[in-house]
Amino acid sequence: MIDPTLPLIDLHRHLDVSVRLETVLDLGLKHNLPLPATDLDALEPFVHMSAPAPDFLSVFDKFYWMTAVLVDYDACRRVAYENVEDASREGIDYIELRFSPYFMAEAHGLRPEGVVEAVIDGVKSGESAFPVKTKLIGILSRTYGVQAAWQELDALLKQRQHITALDLAGDEIHYPGELFVDHFRKARDAGWEITVHAGEVSGPQNVWKAIQQLGATRIGHALHAMQDPALLDFMRDNRIGIESNLTSNLYINAIPDYASHPLRRFLEMGLLATINTDDPGVFAADLPHEYEVAAPAAGLNPEQINQAQRNALEIAFLSPDDKAALIAKKK
Repeated sequence: MIDPTLPLIDLHRHLDVSVRLETVLDLGLKHNLPLPATDLDALEPFVHMSAPAPDFLSVFDKFYWMTAVLVDYDACRRVAYENVEDASREGIDYIELRFSPYFMAEAHGLRPEGVVEAVIDGVKSGESAFPVKTKLIGILSRTYGVQAAWQELDALLKQRQHITALDLAGDEIHYPGELFVDHFRKARDAGWEITVHAGEVSGPQNVWKAIQQLGATRIGHALHAMQDPALLDFMRDNRIGIESNLTSNLYINAIPDYASHPLRRFLEMGLLATINTDDPGVFAADLPHEYEVAAPAAGLNPEQINQAQRNALEIAFLSPDDKAALIAKKK
């Protein structure tokens, strides 16, 4: 269960697919988009998942309307602001929101640079209005290829002081990490932290590549790291964090059930594994649900759940002073 004496932290949430159902409807109607339904109840099955997907590709069908309504920079700004507001409603003290400028820009031909500016502005407004400390992580969406990743990186670097870290997400099978070594070298040179999606749908070799070739100090998902004991030892000994996402992994059929998730074993082995939401706009599962429903279903006992909460503070991309301030808020 959530420890009220510790900060509640979400380290892995995709801003661009955490769009409120009400916002999808409102923006769709406002801009005369061909929505599949014009009331919330009828629209919900097209946006939210209520059960595991039959295959991974069908999950992307749910993503469609999340970005289809990003018709202009005001829409991007609104979604960013609402992400911070939603985090506040969940009782979150600190959140790292990640986003892909190219993914957000694609549907309506927006400029990735303009998307980055709008997201930063929306998050700043959200931080001013709600008591949630927020950091932004830029994503290179590997699925668009190497050249598009350079466009994304350039757009993010123009606002480098407002970005904390760089991530690599998307199709890890067909676009392996070694294609993006130069991108991540440039990101590290800019002073950014590195977290990489790896081992979600492919083997432990992708986790090794993320760490050794891209410089990742945190791994998103890392499910298949369990196949390599030497990798697990390396991650434990080198304090490589794991951003686990229980409901997300279940709903994309990466695991057959909560009990099959390796999070409990990660924690038993002393790895810095954490509990996060990934895409609450699609899976309709917030952070309290992950702690209070998903984690027990995954076999975690109360102490392990609290350990995951402590781990989140340890591996957060925050300065020691910022971490101390978060702890002080809870006293």
